[in-house]
Amino acid sequence: MLIDAGTYVGDVATWTQDDLSLRGVGGRARLQAGGTSAQGKAIWVIAGDRTTIDRLEFSGATVPDGNGAGIRQEGAGLTVTRSWFHDNENGILAGANAGSDVVIRRSRLFRNGAGDGSTHNLYIGAVRSLTVTGSYLWGADVGHELKSRAARNTIFGNRISDRDATASYSVDLPNGGSSLVAGNVIIQGPHSENSTLVSYGAEGFTHDSRGLWVINNTFVNRRATGTFVGLAKGSRAHLRNNLLVGPGALSDLAGVESRANRRVGGRGFVDPVADDFRLRAGSPAIDRGVWVPRPWRATWQYAHPTNQVRRPVAGRVDLGAYERR
Repeated sequence: MLIDAGTYVGDVATWTQDDLSLRGVGGRARLQAGGTSAQGKAIWVIAGDRTTIDRLEFSGATVPDGNGAGIRQEGAGLTVTRSWFHDNENGILAGANAGSDVVIRRSRLFRNGAGDGSTHNLYIGAVRSLTVTGSYLWGADVGHELKSRAARNTIFGNRISDRDATASYSVDLPNGGSSLVAGNVIIQGPHSENSTLVSYGAEGFTHDSRGLWVINNTFVNRRATGTFVGLAKGSRAHLRNNLLVGPGALSDLAGVESRANRRVGGRGFVDPVADDFRLRAGSPAIDRGVWVPRPWRATWQYAHPTNQVRRPVAGRVDLGAYERR
């Protein structure tokens, strides 16, 4: 289904068909809640399986129970590309579905959250897998920038930033699961309500895997204190080739496998004030990385705004989210 670019107010819907592709043409189709919702849940409730969303914008979703969303995903399988979700109680909210794979690519999720700490930019329930790549998540209102209970999480090549908002965790994986966090720029703002950037297993492990690989990220903490990777007891975490900017401990769990993680100042980056953390020539991060098993490597890097490019291979790997060409 093709939707002309434009603004559509109150055009809420429940989609029940399988294998739907809903695309904006000529630009983004902007769907504004306008005080209405489908089933008291969202601008769009997607009950069908294997749905694709492309070049759509969802904003203003509020409902009486305070848990409204741009999209409420109830079917199995959702792919979102080149789409925006902002100023909703939740950007995307997906319920538990063990047969569902959710993919978010080249999209923006920002200023979502009802201010109650239970609503988030992106909130994925107990699905089979979540993949988020080439996307920009920022400015959640008290809640998390990204929260996922998926059995498998792949979060790579994104910019995730609190900016000046009061967000909590940048990435929250509360139930563990086989997880890769790689090649991201993750920025905790000065007003964040939680001092941890990435949290793993905080609500108890419910999946067979407790394995977390945190590889080649650039972590920035603009609070006075913090923890870059918070790990529940029993986590099997591998932290390699990450750059740490600002104060705080790398992890709060003793005995974590940690290699080639380095704390640096801002001089080695192109423009840290503007959140451009590409490496300058002469950066101490260049050619300082260690080997990572192929399935867990950072093979993509974020390109602002909302894109990703293949991470170049140029000798020994650099530290952080960007490879200096």
